[in-house]
Amino acid sequence: MARVRLMASQPLLVRLRPWVGDVVLGVPALRLLQERGYRLQLLGKPWARALLAGEGWDVMPLPVVRRDRIALLRRLRQEAQAADPTFGRRINSLLLPFSFSSALESRLAGLRSMGYAHEGRRLLLHCSLPRPRGVHELQTYWRLACELAGTPERLPPRSIELGVDPSASAAARSRLDDARLGPGFVMLCPFAGGTFEGRDKRWPLFPEFARAAARTWQRPLVLCPGPKEVESARHEFPHATTFEGVDLGEYAALLQASALMVSNDTGPAHLAAAVGTPLLSVLGPTDVAQWGPWGTDVHICQRPEPGQWPSVDDVLDAARRILQRNV
Repeated sequence: MARVRLMASQPLLVRLRPWVGDVVLGVPALRLLQERGYRLQLLGKPWARALLAGEGWDVMPLPVVRRDRIALLRRLRQEAQAADPTFGRRINSLLLPFSFSSALESRLAGLRSMGYAHEGRRLLLHCSLPRPRGVHELQTYWRLACELAGTPERLPPRSIELGVDPSASAAARSRLDDARLGPGFVMLCPFAGGTFEGRDKRWPLFPEFARAAARTWQRPLVLCPGPKEVESARHEFPHATTFEGVDLGEYAALLQASALMVSNDTGPAHLAAAVGTPLLSVLGPTDVAQWGPWGTDVHICQRPEPGQWPSVDDVLDAARRILQRNV
């Protein structure tokens, strides 16, 4: 790939993936690009702004309608071109999503994009790489950043250490004070969106586990459900404190105050690992080598037999060992 010499703070449009866990796993790649002199303009889902505020990055929400997305990309291209004469002569857009539509929209907006050759979009990209196989998903984003930055690829640190915005930390402290909760509670995330290879990622015994934990542990249980999860949280987990309306920045701050997160394969599990909270990830069909949370205090509870879930006792015992170790 022909490269233009990079000057300080050159603008780069970066399209984020539309899932919480993927955005978290992309943080090391974004940091590398920033360190190499790129001024990042991130584009993604509205919730990503609160998630990444602690890193000092702003996220511009992408419009829902395609023509509006293309119009926004064109406007950002024109603004960047006015600020940086080299913008139109180099790779100026990084696509972390693998979708055909993201490449098409960038091309129609006049951007020169880099991304993985996937879904037949290679001809829409100005620079494409074959999507790697057999590596962790964090490394797929890392590899793109290394290629764009001209940096020899190396394994990033195991700890993401995601920044938490001070205002989010203050909101979390206020919420805990109102609920008369101090540090040391156990966060539960029994929710999960989507499936893995067509199979449900939600541990079916989570309510039973929560009832047993409430009986045997001298620790409060806390849930932070999304808007569509509030009713089931209150119905299935009556012994837990339920915090509604928590954005992802505040969620990260609440996790920092917790002694342990017990979670399905879902975005908040990756968030817990990223802020250094001890995590017990209860998995069924998920491929840990590709999708396991990335962190130094991550514990996986998964049966070796395909299609089998851990028992309540399996998870209780694993959680008890983590809590005793961290006393």
